Amino acid sequence: MNELAPLLLSALVLGLLGGGHCLGMCGGLMGALTMAIPPEQRSRRLRLLIMYNLGRVSSYAVAGFLIGLAGWAVANSPAAMALRVMAALLLISMGLYLAGLWSGLTRVEALGRGLWRHIQPVASRLMPVTSLPRALVLGALWGWLPCGLVYSTLLWSASQGDALDSALLMLAFGIGTWPVLLATGVAAERLTALLRKRGVRVVGGIMVILFGIWTMPGPHQQWLMGHGSATSQGGHAH
Repeated sequence: MNELAPLLLSALVLGLLGGGHCLGMCGGLMGALTMAIPPEQRSRRLRLLIMYNLGRVSSYAVAGFLIGLAGWAVANSPAAMALRVMAALLLISMGLYLAGLWSGLTRVEALGRGLWRHIQPVASRLMPVTSLPRALVLGALWGWLPCGLVYSTLLWSASQGDALDSALLMLAFGIGTWPVLLATGVAAERLTALLRKRGVRVVGGIMVILFGIWTMPGPHQQWLMGHGSATSQGGHAH
């Protein structure tokens, strides 16, 4: 669990800072969910939003588990080192994307367009959303919307070589997107404005980039591990 903790934190940061991007992808649908409900029924609005986002995040976790099975197969093969390198490079790429320094991740959205063509008509039939189960199913379907950030996070989670870990990482990523997508009105505008500030995005992006460099296989990891062991032994000596 100690090794998984920093990965989960990275996934949360990716989700939180990517929330503005998610709002751009799902903003119209979120508006449709809330605008259909009278202002005096705020509690119902919130319940619909929660159920929709619960369905969306659940679909991320399911996708993480499924692609994590493929990652597990590769991790138990001679290609395991290549998988670790890919994980580190993806983290660095996502950090660059979040910092606004590179937008190449959007190209991976083409991977899911074929699947989305089959899912979108089914999702459209659920509109307008009139019940909580309907909102849950719509969210579960909308979670498969082609998104470069989601797909890159999926590939990164798969590179961990464990289906359950991949599912947990995607769950953490999804939870990270909740603050922006659950907020409505003025709160959403302020939170989105904060997350879009260059300084906030650069700091968050640099954090992810540094973690990507740290996870890259190489002599620096041996030095860090050795340094940690030496410190631990020194502590025991006293």
